[in-house]
Amino acid sequence: MFTPRSQDLLDAISSRVVVADGAMGTMIQEAEPSLDDFQQLEGCNEILNVTRPDIIKSIHRRYLDAGAEAIETNTFGANLANLAEYGIENRIGELAEAGARLAREVTDEYENRWVLGSVGPGTRLPSLGHTTFEILRDAYQEQTEGLIRGGADAVLIETSQDLLQSKSAVIGAKRAMATLDTQLPIIVSVTIETTGTMLLGSEIGAALTSLEALGIQAIGLNCATGPTEMSEHLRYLAKFSELPLVVMPNAGLPILSGDGAYYPLTAAELAQAQVQFVREYGAGLVGGCCGTTPEHIKALAEAVRELKPARPKLVDEPGLSSLYQHQPFDQTMTYLSIGERTNANGSKAFREAMLAENWDECLEIAKSQTREGAHALDVCVDYVGRDGARDARELISRLVTATTLPLVLDSTEPAVLQAGLESTGGRVMINSVNYEDGDGPTSRFAKIMPLVRDHGAAVVWSSRGGGAARSPAEGYRPAAPERRSSLAPWQMVPPVSIMSSISTAVLPLTSPITVRLSAT
Repeated sequence: MFTPRSQDLLDAISSRVVVADGAMGTMIQEAEPSLDDFQQLEGCNEILNVTRPDIIKSIHRRYLDAGAEAIETNTFGANLANLAEYGIENRIGELAEAGARLAREVTDEYENRWVLGSVGPGTRLPSLGHTTFEILRDAYQEQTEGLIRGGADAVLIETSQDLLQSKSAVIGAKRAMATLDTQLPIIVSVTIETTGTMLLGSEIGAALTSLEALGIQAIGLNCATGPTEMSEHLRYLAKFSELPLVVMPNAGLPILSGDGAYYPLTAAELAQAQVQFVREYGAGLVGGCCGTTPEHIKALAEAVRELKPARPKLVDEPGLSSLYQHQPFDQTMTYLSIGERTNANGSKAFREAMLAENWDECLEIAKSQTREGAHALDVCVDYVGRDGARDARELISRLVTATTLPLVLDSTEPAVLQAGLESTGGRVMINSVNYEDGDGPTSRFAKIMPLVRDHGAAVVWSSRGGGAARSPAEGYRPAAPERRSSLAPWQMVPPVSIMSSISTAVLPLTSPITVRLSAT
């Protein structure tokens, strides 16, 4: 259950338009802090939370006076990558808490105002091997704990560039909430470049499929471009998701001049664009990013004051995603084809390449299945005498950027599945879970399902543990009463039939294979 103030925020962005603030960096530059203010760490804006709280509070007040109802904390760079560049990574929690506390103190001077805990991406992209999922997750947990202690009403993971980085931030935030025994809404805002994708090439469909499955409370776009370039991506989010939409564009694309770069969009132009997003796509939280000022926010607040968000009719298209694209379960004219050649127990060529740790050959085998029309890749590295978790990390960390297809992690070993899930930002399918050793607290089922929930995976459930089904109808029966309780935390939805070339060494083809989507 969310805190009362957080629930009020979530209700507000779900039913009306809430105006957020604009750029922080632009305003800090205008204040001209000295090098001493930065403690000789020039450009580290988060230091000002402790050295010049007057500057940060003044910026917050200017946005609130302009009509903002939700303000972001000055903690965008209070992350591992950014602070490590200054050698102060040990201050993540301190600076995050200080930033949230300043915003809380200022908003408490007004009525019905909220604090959005800003969590930026940093410069280390795990999908490219710059760092590991675990390191990022733990750093984001520390940052979020600071934001919560300082009084944030929601966690805003913004300017997301890498889906694996985004996932580590979401899971880190949830761990922070569990540690502090509280719950805040998690909002994720991705950045789509002028190329039409995220920095690593992710389409908006891949981002939605991956992030929505993590159990976030709102999704949207910010930074990189002005509102014009965001329109089609917002249309997609509005059409294929029921989550509240967040829109915080730059004040247009930056233009270089003799005096440096500037953002050309006027306050009236930004407001006009946001009005369109509210009317056509149902945006519920609107604000500004780079180049926007209190003047932009004032015009925006006046323009949307009487508007009510209008969402288009929802199109439900569940599926998987790779780092790059969404893959629906329902193929309409065919079946969902899962390539099996990347399976150490089903392909001699793949097994020999894996045993030799010839990862390039493993990738070539995977790419051949893409060329032959597979919709997803079954990846199995389980083999006697091998460290499956290590093999999973080595292969899947390479595979996620080498193929556009989503992955099916084929293992019943929790450590192997965890290694695979922590190596990919896309939404994967786990093949499979069953009651072969029961469903008690020490069973594989009990160990795997929390991974399914945390990483938003789809999961193949086999009837193998309770006796093989004799017909598809029998296979679709609800779980027995004594076993339903173990499914409840993942709120299983009606099964979706999957036909694939799954090896008989994994599941008999006569057994019904169903996908049950996890929801948190």
